[in-house]
Amino acid sequence: MGIEDILMYDESLFKNINAFDPDYLPPNYNFRDTQMEAMAIAIRPAMRNAQPSNAVILGSPATGKTTAVKKVYELVEKNTDKVVCVYINCQLHTTRFGIISQIHKQIFGHLPPESGVPFAKIYEKIMLELQKKGQSLILSLDDVNYLFQSKNANKIFYDILRAYEEFPGVKTAIFAILSDLEFRYVLDKNVNTVFIPQEIMFQPYSYSEIEDILRDRVRAGFYPNVIGDDIIEQVAMYAFDNGDLRTGIALLRSCGNIAEADASREITQEHFDEAVDSLVSINISQVLSTLTENERSLLLLITESRENITAGDLGEAFREKENVSYASYNRTLDKLEFLRLIDTKYTGSGARGNSREIILRFNPDDYQI
Repeated sequence: MGIEDILMYDESLFKNINAFDPDYLPPNYNFRDTQMEAMAIAIRPAMRNAQPSNAVILGSPATGKTTAVKKVYELVEKNTDKVVCVYINCQLHTTRFGIISQIHKQIFGHLPPESGVPFAKIYEKIMLELQKKGQSLILSLDDVNYLFQSKNANKIFYDILRAYEEFPGVKTAIFAILSDLEFRYVLDKNVNTVFIPQEIMFQPYSYSEIEDILRDRVRAGFYPNVIGDDIIEQVAMYAFDNGDLRTGIALLRSCGNIAEADASREITQEHFDEAVDSLVSINISQVLSTLTENERSLLLLITESRENITAGDLGEAFREKENVSYASYNRTLDKLEFLRLIDTKYTGSGARGNSREIILRFNPDDYQI
């Protein structure tokens, strides 16, 4: 390697390493115009002091739901002061106090005291401020299923959507964002009468869309000529195969870090291969840590079979082990496939000619299940 190819200690391949952060908002946001227009239509009445609409925003992980909401919020805040837009990650905030505290922060610029002030007082302060200023509240609850798991969903939805009863003129709407497509939410009757949402669906990105998005990130994040077309295409194909755009973005960042550590001015095939190896291990470990007891139990049965087991045989073993219905087994199996821990392949055999073979996508000896 010649001296001109050595990366100096104060040089970097990254023009803007933040372009590969999970919360980075790209200036160009493509392929989600239809969904963003639907959100804008739901919010638009609030800009004229009318009632905004509720929405359920559905899509697999990494289909652009959160970014689309934040981009729409950005546009709303740029064009009106009549609407207060609040985004909350429900994996981080699952209590009534936690949610109302984040709304308080958005409106007043700081969190309320953690103790000494009751929930009702903070709630009243927020609603009186909205009432006084004639502002509407659009609350986005990302991964809203966590609120149902913590049993707080009905109270939070009621707090927000029925505020007008105590504070006349206050207009509110909720965007409930769901990544777990198997999740079925059930609200109390007194909430259902006010939460009548439109559904906004985010389909998975195609390969060409993923490649275009990753090229935009490359332009934003790396200096010119750091990464070649062939590597970008491999990153895009890896992300497409894994059904997760975020994997591709994380892989670009990892490639850059490995190339820098290697004192290289460009990302090579070796850097890509090393990045994939490290990323696969981290991703599978993270997914395994989120499994429920039933999902973990079914996965253990699959790993213990060691040979490719059919869905029918697996179902019998699982139902006997966990005493669950066939529908529950099917949902659990679908969830493992959705998480890309397994594949299912129709074999054309079986009584109805549609038996499914279960194929494990990782080596169980490398992970603690």
